[in-house]
Amino acid sequence: MRLTYTDPDLSNGFPGQVTAVVTYTLTRDNALRIQYSATTTKPTVINLTNHTYFNLAGEGTGDVYGQLMKINANSYTPTDANLIPTGAFTPVAGTPFDFRSFKPIGRDIRAGDPQLIGAHGFDHNWVLNGSSGSNPRLASVAADPSSGRVLWTYTTEPGVQFYTGNFMVGDLVGTSGHTYRQSDGFTLETQHFPDSPNHSNFPSTRLDPGQTFTSATVYKFTTTGRGHSQHRHR
Repeated sequence: MRLTYTDPDLSNGFPGQVTAVVTYTLTRDNALRIQYSATTTKPTVINLTNHTYFNLAGEGTGDVYGQLMKINANSYTPTDANLIPTGAFTPVAGTPFDFRSFKPIGRDIRAGDPQLIGAHGFDHNWVLNGSSGSNPRLASVAADPSSGRVLWTYTTEPGVQFYTGNFMVGDLVGTSGHTYRQSDGFTLETQHFPDSPNHSNFPSTRLDPGQTFTSATVYKFTTTGRGHSQHRHR
């Protein structure tokens, strides 16, 4: 499926008429590939992502705290009181933000870390390891021990915003009729770092006329077998 949207010049204050194209492809190996491209008529900034909520135990089954997460990142970008990145890079080692090995999403979420208190949970950008070339690299792996469902995320983007549904207040209703409350889903938003135009040390989000922004993200689903609590992946 291919979708095209043209954003007028100065829409929301951003210069340039931006034409964005998003192509969704469902592959035979249970993967959803999302390909982005965009052009502009004036110098502008652009940062496209996907905000799908995942709950690997199934829709409307409650919180995701017992599900496992692994993120391919040695550092993250901390935020200020308004949840805007400060421009710093902080190592995840020794902090609740260390997902370099599988751990339950909720294990450290109440650890009292000021970053988690301010965001009411995880709502931060992880700086992915490796270069963001044309071939998507592994960003994260999530797994549900009870169902055996596994979600692999690959991207060409430099970061992923991991969000634990901290501000869901029951105003979203799922296909089963259940209302979604805090922590009933998580997102993995592959993108450039938030607030990049205001931090010269972040990868640039600038797009000029004559250039084409391109990006690709893949969400792939596999299984480990019901009841498995240990996951070994290559």
